[in-house]
Amino acid sequence: MPELPDVTVYLEALEKRIFRHTLLRAVIAGPSLLRTADPPVQAAEGRSVTGLRRIGKRIAIGMEGELWLVLHLMIAGRLHWSLQPKRPDGRRTLAAFQFDSGCLTLTEAGTRKRATLYVVQGGGALEMLDPGGIDVLSAAPDLFARVLQSENHTLKRALTDPRLFSGIGNAYSDEILHRARLSPVALTSRLSVEEIGRLHQAVRETLKDWIDRLRRDAAGEFPERVMAFREGMSVHGRYGQPCPRCRQKIQRIRYAGNETNYCARCQTGGKLLADRALSRLLGQDWPKTVEELEERRMVWKRK
Repeated sequence: MPELPDVTVYLEALEKRIFRHTLLRAVIAGPSLLRTADPPVQAAEGRSVTGLRRIGKRIAIGMEGELWLVLHLMIAGRLHWSLQPKRPDGRRTLAAFQFDSGCLTLTEAGTRKRATLYVVQGGGALEMLDPGGIDVLSAAPDLFARVLQSENHTLKRALTDPRLFSGIGNAYSDEILHRARLSPVALTSRLSVEEIGRLHQAVRETLKDWIDRLRRDAAGEFPERVMAFREGMSVHGRYGQPCPRCRQKIQRIRYAGNETNYCARCQTGGKLLADRALSRLLGQDWPKTVEELEERRMVWKRK
């Protein structure tokens, strides 16, 4: 799912291409994409773009007359830019927005279509789509600490809660926690002042670093290689590969289709966190450390 760094670079690319340009035609072919009926999407036709904004992981395109097109790409949705008109087929290409400067299309891979488009009128309606999380790049340390500990959750859950923090998802939360050397299952209520400060710094540094990387990768072109697993990530999507800091193998926790990646040596004091699927299977035989896991694997292979 595109997160804060990806959405930021998308917005920068869109600003260069559609800001102050007129939307000539909007064609929605994906039956599940459009989630509002009033105003109709055709109400945006003939209006020029007056602003672009990030709302959590959403991309908001402001049109004349305070009309907003709000896109949430979800897991597999992606944006593309072409100088030539495109016709959406309703299968992979769900929408096409023809501007006087080019054509913006929205595609979504796979059969489960989750991307959404809301057409709303006025700032109040736009605010209702905002989950309410704080802007982590501008939040002062004391505000960050108050929000973090406003509810007692694991760090992974807290960082990815859009009601608490804006724009952080599964991928960058893994990277943030690795940089901060903190366990994904540590409880927010039990963090020390020093740990909270370390986490705040890691959030800012990680997101800023990745915004800079994605800008360099795009090199002024429209960002086409937006993906959850990126070359250069420290832990996310790198299960079984060596940690770039200590060289121990990256571990994972899997639950309900989600995966959390972490380094046991750097983040959990060497403790192996329970993978729900395997720990239910193994019960009391679940290994407590990475070394014990490796020993078990050698036994399993011999068997």
